Amino acid sequence: MKLKIGSLELATNLCLSPLAGYTNLPFRRVVRELGGCGLATTDLVNARSLLENNRRALELVATSPDDRPWAVQLFGAVASEMRDAAKKCEDLGANAVDINMGCPVRKVCKVGGGSAMMTELAKTAELVRGMVAAVKIPITAKMRLGWDEKNLTAPDLARALEETGVAAIFVHGRTREQGFSGLVNLKGIAAVVQAVKTIPVIGNGDVTTPEGAKRMMEETGCHGVSVGRGAFYNPWIFRATARYFETGELMPEPDFEERIRVMTRHLERNIEFFGEERGCVLFRKVMPWYARRFGPASSFKKEAVLIRSRSDYDRALQNYRAWREQFLDEKGELQEPFQPTKLAAVFAGDPAAVAERSAIPVPKGPVENW
Repeated sequence: MKLKIGSLELATNLCLSPLAGYTNLPFRRVVRELGGCGLATTDLVNARSLLENNRRALELVATSPDDRPWAVQLFGAVASEMRDAAKKCEDLGANAVDINMGCPVRKVCKVGGGSAMMTELAKTAELVRGMVAAVKIPITAKMRLGWDEKNLTAPDLARALEETGVAAIFVHGRTREQGFSGLVNLKGIAAVVQAVKTIPVIGNGDVTTPEGAKRMMEETGCHGVSVGRGAFYNPWIFRATARYFETGELMPEPDFEERIRVMTRHLERNIEFFGEERGCVLFRKVMPWYARRFGPASSFKKEAVLIRSRSDYDRALQNYRAWREQFLDEKGELQEPFQPTKLAAVFAGDPAAVAERSAIPVPKGPVENW
């Protein structure tokens, strides 16, 4: 399914959500290589830091020719800074600019950014209007359902933003108060869809399977699905979901060797971008995510947190392969008791699956309490 956001036409209606500390250029490139992702967005970037050419901010907006189409997500509460930062993103070649109105983290909200923008609709609309007028590329907004259950302002905000000229709304089906706890409120996303007249609404939250993406679209009427944690847990989700939408067929789960191949490719991209030592140290927090689908992997996780070089990684992987053999059958497959839990129902909205939430934790990153 294609999706049009302003003048930008996406090959699929599946998007990679920003996830602080994780959706950097190396990961975005890996996801794109696997296929099915229509739009990928950077980590959230402080508008003022970008204007000041802060090294960290410039690293966050770094891109490459194969990272297309791409959007930069900005956060901030000063209208002139957000406007000028949007211009800078356009000059850097971004295909769209996304405004973060959904981040629940205190240090973002306390400066008037993230979810705090949902509490002052008139002020927020004025800020956005200035950004839309300043650039030719689409401006989109990412929001939550509201500050808390008593203040579900997303429909009103979406309506106001449509009038300012935003090209699309991304909505996470939780309130700021919820953080990442509890179930996603699909009815809340549906209310946002119904509140706007012409612009697309892209749903977000707890989608980890093609079936979960389909259910979100069917029950909310949203025009596309944006995946964050689910993509980091399963970078194949975009390809699998695009095929499911097109044919109704589910792709087989990637086997162990394919998971190792992609994990290694991800490390190579990290080293290419960050340098060997820093790239490997940063990759320490990534490997356990891949390992969640390896079956027994305690020995690998212990070595993963210590790597400082590519040779360290290769040695850890070689040691793990040897250790893992004890859990294999005659055909080289994991014996039944050691196969990883099937998580098709998790985050698909099945209340019985809530107990398995811990299988996909909230990742730790530079923005605390994600």
